[in-house]
Amino acid sequence: MKLKAMYSFLNTDLHAVEQELETAIQSDYSLLSEAALHLLQAGGKRIRPVFVLLSGKFGDYDIHRMKYVAVALELIHMASLVHDDVIDDAQLRRGRETIKAKWSNRFAMYTGDYMFARSLELMAHLENPLAHRILAHTIVEVCRGEIEQIKDKYRFDQNLRCYLRRIKRKTALLIAVSCQLGAIAANAANDISERLYLFGYYVGMSFQITDDILDFIGTEEQLGKPAGSDLLQGNITLPVLFAMEDHRAKEKIIQVTPHTSADEMKEIISLIKQTGAIEKSYAVSDLYLEKAFRVLETLPKNKARSTLYDLAKYIGKRKF
Repeated sequence: MKLKAMYSFLNTDLHAVEQELETAIQSDYSLLSEAALHLLQAGGKRIRPVFVLLSGKFGDYDIHRMKYVAVALELIHMASLVHDDVIDDAQLRRGRETIKAKWSNRFAMYTGDYMFARSLELMAHLENPLAHRILAHTIVEVCRGEIEQIKDKYRFDQNLRCYLRRIKRKTALLIAVSCQLGAIAANAANDISERLYLFGYYVGMSFQITDDILDFIGTEEQLGKPAGSDLLQGNITLPVLFAMEDHRAKEKIIQVTPHTSADEMKEIISLIKQTGAIEKSYAVSDLYLEKAFRVLETLPKNKARSTLYDLAKYIGKRKF
């Protein structure tokens, strides 16, 4: 089943979210609006808004309240992408020029900051102090993750714990909070929102590990950027950590710099595949996915729960 078909019953509500998202990125400064719209039009799965809406189905669901939470979470995600592209000096995002490439590093940082600020403004529609604290804490943690990403670039001696902590802040936390705040916005019971947070965390960890795997096994057409871009940009991911357990592969990997040629990268990617690192990484992703499924089984049975199951399975097992 295709991704969007899984939650087609949310199409009308997702359209409302998309409209609100377009409104949210508007600014009196036209160039800022243009830059934000440039990223918005590049597309995206809107996974976080989908998690918000599905989690809201475990409580008193009202799209006029849910949409603000969904947009707030998507804006944080978009802001982090803009900042990531500056950190990684990335020229392409989903096959299109990044904001930093089209305008400048400084302008991209301001655009990301603007999106963070707008997310906080939108959450003000929800008169719940807990929701505001959670969102503010999430932005702090995402920013800490960005700082760690800079600190850890080309640091080939980092351990597994360091990687897992980074992807928690980079990806898993935002998906976990999307589920949690969706439930809170719908006034669901506290134990429901807490379990949804845990489900989202496990799914988010699986999601990022799978993303890191695809960076090595995908084509440039599938990825929208050259294969191995993460490693070339100095991001040490799980397949790289596992591959470096092989002495021959490690010798090659630790020599990677921003100036490593495309031919050299092809050789390194081939070496990584030969070490069994891809299979080991998928096994870790599967462990997180199984934990997510176990949490899901404790939630009330409804259409949202079965959709969350399908969505989690798709995310953890996806090829592209």
